[in-house]
Amino acid sequence: MTDESPKARERQRSAERTVEALWRGDAASQGLGMQVESSGPGHATLSMRVRPDMVNGHGICHGGLVFTLADSAFAFACNSYGDNTVAAGAAIEFLKRVHEGDVLHAAATERWRAGRAGIYEVEVRNQRGELVALFRGRSHQVAGRVIDD
Repeated sequence: MTDESPKARERQRSAERTVEALWRGDAASQGLGMQVESSGPGHATLSMRVRPDMVNGHGICHGGLVFTLADSAFAFACNSYGDNTVAAGAAIEFLKRVHEGDVLHAAATERWRAGRAGIYEVEVRNQRGELVALFRGRSHQVAGRVIDD
C-alpha cells in the first residue's frame, strides 16, 4: 500500500527535486550515458547501456563501470533527503558477465539510516532481469544541504 498523505507526497517531491539538482551537476554519470529512471526518499534507480568503449580486454564490461553505475544510484538514494551525503565505504560482488549492448538497471534501496550514517544496497540487473552485481554502500552526512526546501 502506498502512503498518499500530503506529508508523503511532499517528501517524494523533495526527493525528486534533490535528485534533479544533483543530476544537473553530475557530469560523470551523464558522460557515461546514465539515466535516472526513478527516485524517492531513500531509493533511486538508474540505467546505463554498455557502449563499445566500456568493454575491457576480456570482451566484457569493465567492472569499474558497473561499480560506477551502482555507486551513482547509491549517491542519489542517500542524498534524496536533501542533506549533503557522501560515501564512507562501498563494496561490490560481480555475479554475471556484462556485455556490450546490455542495458543495466541499478536499484538502490536504503536498508538502515540513523543520525548521520546509512547503509544502502544496490541490485544491478541486465535487460533480462538477471542479477549481475550486488553493491553495498555506507553513507555519511556532511554539512550543508543539496537543496533548500
